[in-house]
Amino acid sequence: MQERRTLTALNEEIAPPAPTPGSQRQRLEPVAARLGVAVAMAGLVVAADQVTKQLAVDRLAGRTVHVIGPLDLTLEHNTGSAFSMFQGHAAALAVIAAVLVALLVWAVVRASSPGRVVALGAIIGGATGNVVDRLVRGDHGAVIDFIELHFWPTFNVADASIVLGCIALAISLFRDRPRERTAPR
Repeated sequence: MQERRTLTALNEEIAPPAPTPGSQRQRLEPVAARLGVAVAMAGLVVAADQVTKQLAVDRLAGRTVHVIGPLDLTLEHNTGSAFSMFQGHAAALAVIAAVLVALLVWAVVRASSPGRVVALGAIIGGATGNVVDRLVRGDHGAVIDFIELHFWPTFNVADASIVLGCIALAISLFRDRPRERTAPR
């Protein structure tokens, strides 16, 4: 027996109904929420980074403060990248960091877990904090570093956020990887 189709049913098969304002919003909310969490995390990192760097500039000029064990606070100006590589290429490093931040934002849009969004937000915040130094501070593109451990290059809150965010991202990716099934022998 053949079904009779109404004109409305045939039209919906050819062209689905236009999305209602509510249905369009339902698709955008998860992306907006992910971006909101990542921006909030990045904002917290940038704020903490810039405040601590300004405190270091104001209070550590010409002196070192011993905190505990191997931890000292000492002011350094790093014109390079991580581990002081690429010294004197601040403009190129700022452009590379800006491109990486854009790629990280794209990764946030596609992120599949809240933990991954927070980790990406921490990395974005760290990269942004260091770009702010390169572009805004009058130190010829140098980044302010002040946390010294004596067994590791001097770093700052932004650097620590990037490292911790990368570790959290790696853990998230490892945990979410498909489990391989082993066949019985």
